[in-house]
Amino acid sequence: MTVDDGSAEPEPVAAEEESAPDATAAEAPEANEDAAQDAEAEEAPADPASPDYEGPRRRARREREERREALDRARAIEQARQEARRRAAGLTDQPKMPGRGVIRGLKLLLWSAVAAVLAVTMGLVLYFTPIMAVRNTVVSGLTTITEDEVQQAAAVRPDTPLLQVNTDAVAERIATIRRVASARVQREYPSTLRITVVERVPVAAKDYPDGPHLFDRDGVDFAAAPPPPGLPYLDADNPGPKDPATKAALEVLLSLRPEVYAQVARVGAPSVAGVTLTLNDGREVIWGTTDRTEEKALKLAALLTQPGHTYDVSSPDLPTVK
Repeated sequence: MTVDDGSAEPEPVAAEEESAPDATAAEAPEANEDAAQDAEAEEAPADPASPDYEGPRRRARREREERREALDRARAIEQARQEARRRAAGLTDQPKMPGRGVIRGLKLLLWSAVAAVLAVTMGLVLYFTPIMAVRNTVVSGLTTITEDEVQQAAAVRPDTPLLQVNTDAVAERIATIRRVASARVQREYPSTLRITVVERVPVAAKDYPDGPHLFDRDGVDFAAAPPPPGLPYLDADNPGPKDPATKAALEVLLSLRPEVYAQVARVGAPSVAGVTLTLNDGREVIWGTTDRTEEKALKLAALLTQPGHTYDVSSPDLPTVK
């Protein structure tokens, strides 16, 4: 290593002052800065024995580090200034808070889940415990059937939880009673089972060896009992809900006006097209088919005001009286 002993003649101060601005230029390439700094170091006198002695390369390295630190500080100051501007303009990158709609939706979902859990819990309690059990049975719509018959057919044990009562099954059991046309079963909380019964209404009767049988509007033979006063008798070979002749005869009876129906003693239906009526005073009505039934019923009510024995409304356009 060659040490500068300071014997070299120093150059004029003007030359040193002219080279200083070039060495401190911020935008000059790093290689040129190193060369300029090395030249300055070689030109400056140095005493190796001095405690403050610093070689040219070490000094050049120190100056480069100082410039880098100054540049870093300038960049940090500029970044801080830009960050302050963004904060003042409200452009800071902060996490967005969820909107009110999202919060409201989450609350609604939470309350819905809580309500569902409570409903399931309450349902299980009511289903498996006698808190709301059958303690009263109310039956309505009875005319000829007794309440005991209905309750026996319903077969609902007392203190059965209301939720365990299959209302459709109970209604079907009650409907097996012949006189019952339909039944409806309802739960009335906290402890009542309501049964509404619709009984069959007799429309016609037919004589059998064991006595008269009653038929409702659907042709169902629902009871073997004396018919009510004024109930017409049915003359059909095979009466029943599936017999076409029976259905035709009952359709004619149901189409009659009340004052005419009260005069009918018998309705004959040997066939669908041969329906006839026999009145209480012996007069006869030839009805024919069930076509234009309503029109025939109107014409018959008018014809019966005229004297005669046979009233033919089989052709409602040309009704006749004989």
